[in-house]
Amino acid sequence: MADTPLLHGEFGSYPARGPRFALTLTPEALHVQRLRPKPEAWPQGGLVPLAEVSGCRTLRSCSPNDSAAYLCVYTYPRSRRGGRRRAARTFRADRAPDYKENHAEAQRWATVLTCLLRGVPLPGDLEITPELLPRPPRLLLLVNPFGGRGLAWQWCKNHVLPMISEAGLSFNLIQTERQNHARELVQGLRLSEWDGIVTLSGDGLLYEVVNGLLARPDWEEAVKIPVGVLPCGSGNALAGAVNQHGGFEPAIGLDLLLNCSLLMCRGGGSPLDLLSVTLASGARCFSILSVAWGFVSDVDIQSERFRALGPARFTLGTVLRLASLHIYPGRLSYLPASSSASNGAPSLSQALPRAASELALAPTPASAPLRETHSPLHRSVSDLPLARSAHSPTELQLDPSPSPPHSPESCLLSPNAPLTPGPSSDPAPANSLAYSSLMERVLQGSEPPASCSPLIPSDLEASPGLLASLATPCSPDSPASEDPQGLVVPNLSSSPPDPGEAPPSSKSQASPKPGSLHGPKDDLLPPLGSPLPPGWVTLEGDFVLILAQSPSHLCADLVAVPNARFGDGLVHLCWVRGGVSRASLLRLFLAMERGSHFGLGCPQLGYATARAFRLEPLTHHGILTVDGEQVEYGPLQAQIHPGLGTLLTGPEA
Repeated sequence: MADTPLLHGEFGSYPARGPRFALTLTPEALHVQRLRPKPEAWPQGGLVPLAEVSGCRTLRSCSPNDSAAYLCVYTYPRSRRGGRRRAARTFRADRAPDYKENHAEAQRWATVLTCLLRGVPLPGDLEITPELLPRPPRLLLLVNPFGGRGLAWQWCKNHVLPMISEAGLSFNLIQTERQNHARELVQGLRLSEWDGIVTLSGDGLLYEVVNGLLARPDWEEAVKIPVGVLPCGSGNALAGAVNQHGGFEPAIGLDLLLNCSLLMCRGGGSPLDLLSVTLASGARCFSILSVAWGFVSDVDIQSERFRALGPARFTLGTVLRLASLHIYPGRLSYLPASSSASNGAPSLSQALPRAASELALAPTPASAPLRETHSPLHRSVSDLPLARSAHSPTELQLDPSPSPPHSPESCLLSPNAPLTPGPSSDPAPANSLAYSSLMERVLQGSEPPASCSPLIPSDLEASPGLLASLATPCSPDSPASEDPQGLVVPNLSSSPPDPGEAPPSSKSQASPKPGSLHGPKDDLLPPLGSPLPPGWVTLEGDFVLILAQSPSHLCADLVAVPNARFGDGLVHLCWVRGGVSRASLLRLFLAMERGSHFGLGCPQLGYATARAFRLEPLTHHGILTVDGEQVEYGPLQAQIHPGLGTLLTGPEA
């Protein structure tokens, strides 16, 4: 039952002279009620839904006279204005006279809470031990620093990395430097060492990752690795669908990023349908979102010149295209979905697989020329010890603080007590300083009075050497530099790019080479140009737009197919025929924000579910896009491959 109490106990607060609380943990929420100095009948902030919790950890005081243990819970509640804000709540376990018993109680709460967050079943006898927790996943984060008007790198540092560290996840972060860089990276990775690949950008970076996985000779195994997206781009269609799948209210911008980050920290995945698209030249690519022709593709590509506006570029592009509305003659043929395929949407709560061995990157073959600027770990940040190779000259090894980053126990410090790698007398390398600075920002709770002792990982001894190291600030002579946001960043061979710079390459017509992808066979499609088999439906005439959609969202705030679900095995075809007025078309897109456009009764709007389709433009000029990327113009055909991949979506609402 969702309201069944799992744990109940009395805790103090940090600092110790604060109020005392009664905590009750259920499968859905943490209930907090103040007991002293005055009980609260209607406590404010007393209900903490687990959907708003990123993680927790146990702590201890540096003071040898303090026998209490501490439980810190990291939450992201909504403010009165609707946006999320970070809040760290620290509770003091002090009912027992000695530290060992208090630590056992705090650890029991941390273990049960982490099990609930990650979907780990609890034993019936409720004998809780830390051994219940699986090893946290190791994530490869790929960041497009030019995404979101250049805000992607700042959002990553200030929001994503702290939340991932709060959740106890391990990661390696790489900044992409050019178009198709992510595709090249995943083609050369030893994927057995990773539990997931997550992109921080718009939808285009994940498109590169998926097509890179399917270009590998071992594509059947490679495509099984879970992939995820944290929205830092303009469109963010897939993130909008993930946000809806997780039960959150529609969101854009930073709120959408925080929602998707919370879901990713919870773990779990959903089947990802991939659309195999064959172009006129015989080139083949795989779509995770949509194939568009007409109005939608025109707006997407022609609004590129307004990219500096962020998501507003689509609004401006829509207005401009409405002013010069075009009609496109063409032919759409599709294989209707069977009744069994269109009934319901199967769901899957799939945990991340375990890594087979220590984290490593596949070494560059000896025969391959070495180009330092294209090293797989160029511009990388990590909290994992990586195997150094002569082929990775720019690799960073970020040694975590004495408590492993995936341990439920880490550090929470007073602002006056900076975090250092530990009591070692050796100078800390720049990479350790970078990780330490990040952990200090991540794990810092509400600022205690200067007289309070700082808290440290509960598995460390509060030795004089450690206390001295906590009081020692980072050396100004260290080869690390502190950015204006306070995060110590190692001096890499190529520093993070200026957000004001133009990206090295923008969207352009770039189709994959024929035979460059492996992947499953399209058994429902005859050769392009051959007659279609019986059972296909053909529509011919003038169209304003044709859209073949897999997930529900066209962008973060446009729900093109409200009934689409992850893993439903369908390609959702939408079209608008010629003859629609500009006002009617505008009403359709305004209603699409709520997903209510099919209820307007527009006679030119059509919809069908299919397993395969063929699109044949009958004009010589136009724009075709696959997942927002322009491809060669001409006939194309596609087939849906249900559940071919796995998408990190978190638990379903």
